[in-house]
Amino acid sequence: MALVVICGQPCSGKSTAAACLAEALKETESKPSVRTIDETSFHLSRNQSYANMTEEKNLRGVLRSEVDRSLSKDSIVIVDSLNSIKGYRYELWCLARAAGIRYCVLHCDVDEESCRIWNGERRERGELSYDDNIFEDLVRRFERPDSKNRWDSPLFELWPAKDGIDKLSTAIVDAVSYLTKKVDSKTRDVKILQPTIATQSARGSEANSLYEMDRATQEVTNAIVEAQSHALGGPLNGVSLGPGLPTVDISRSVSLPELRRLRRTFIKLAGQTSLSGPPPPSDADSAKRMFVDYLNRELASG
Repeated sequence: MALVVICGQPCSGKSTAAACLAEALKETESKPSVRTIDETSFHLSRNQSYANMTEEKNLRGVLRSEVDRSLSKDSIVIVDSLNSIKGYRYELWCLARAAGIRYCVLHCDVDEESCRIWNGERRERGELSYDDNIFEDLVRRFERPDSKNRWDSPLFELWPAKDGIDKLSTAIVDAVSYLTKKVDSKTRDVKILQPTIATQSARGSEANSLYEMDRATQEVTNAIVEAQSHALGGPLNGVSLGPGLPTVDISRSVSLPELRRLRRTFIKLAGQTSLSGPPPPSDADSAKRMFVDYLNRELASG
């Protein structure tokens, strides 16, 4: 039904705003299903998640992947995170467009000094807070939303330091109205994003790639199991997968549970990589080569 992106400086009241919005939505006549996605959903530490660019990139990938899985025509998804990079907000907007749903941004607009004070107060109370160096880095890199950008529109703004936050805040009331209003051919103030041929093709291509990855890795696993059964516990000098494909360098017995674990990990890593880079290979041979390279590295180190 909709994707809501909460954004703002660290310690600007985003989680409070997300909770108030979710509560207000559930009290409407339509009583939509509401799902909030945030770092705590995955038991992630704030300081660890933003410790460096690699950790932050992984966090965005995890959240984006969960949003992609959760979007539907029957629920409202709220992304409660910094969402401070405009390029990342654009990626989330693209997910909403591909799903053909409504989209909006709720910005907690708080001055840096108030955020700094609130962060210190949370630390004193033993609540979740940011280390000073991480806080200052996040504040410096925050990219304010701009309603002129399609991925920041419509934009609803809260001023927690001045007005506080509750479910009757003007921005939250306006956002609820926008998200739940019934639309027809005469409605002009509610925009439902429409998927394009490009986004539909991309999603289809990604699904096909994941299917080929799953099938190819299963064939490699089956080949290893079969080779080990033929060896009857004796030594192996590698497992050949056919002409043009690399050999699995295996010299010890590898149990089926271990192979399954390696296969699951490889597919997960391949999926995470595709979030920020090229999609997984769409042909079986390329997927097999990647999986064999991964197995050879893991088995050699183990």
